[in-house]
Amino acid sequence: MCSASDRMLLAILAVLVVSTFPRTNAIMFRLAPNTQKCLRDEMQGNQIVAGEYEITNAPGQKIDYVVRDTKGHILAQKEDISKGKFSFTSEVYDTFEICFISHVPPTHRGIEQEVALDVKKGIETKSYEGIGEAAKLKPLEVDLKRLEDLSDAIVQDFALMRKREEEMRDTNESTNSRVLFFSIFSMSCLLGLATWQVLYLRRYFIAKKLI
Repeated sequence: MCSASDRMLLAILAVLVVSTFPRTNAIMFRLAPNTQKCLRDEMQGNQIVAGEYEITNAPGQKIDYVVRDTKGHILAQKEDISKGKFSFTSEVYDTFEICFISHVPPTHRGIEQEVALDVKKGIETKSYEGIGEAAKLKPLEVDLKRLEDLSDAIVQDFALMRKREEEMRDTNESTNSRVLFFSIFSMSCLLGLATWQVLYLRRYFIAKKLI
């Protein structure tokens, strides 16, 4: 059983977590007729990416969207959109690109359309209210669950950053070794060439009886 002071500490901690929990803001931009605009972001391995979009209506015009990874694989796609959602799961660490493409018939005079996009990743995609209702959790328990997931996500991010730092360090060390070997090889070639030139000129001068 937790004492009153422990429960108070947990409540304060939960409030702090809720107040500092990362929130995503919708991105809004204008899309000119018969153009496309692409946005890029990173995604971790085995991470859920969810997005929600809304586009202002323009008679006779339509907008498509497509989400691709760096290898050109299509992760999500839909034509003639106005309002909706999409989601996909990444298998490895990669960068995804979401493009909105405007199509206007030649017989129409196109106008700009506003696109509102909200993209969430990882624990941001979880609905803790629904989890709490399904598991019959109290609000404080839901906040503690959110804190636990957030802590796990931070640990995973630090582990990924450490792994990437090690990979970059290995790459730097390998590059330095190759540069060192290339420098030694270049100096050896220059010394060999200089020695050959001295010997050649010496034989030439002896043959011409200059020395």
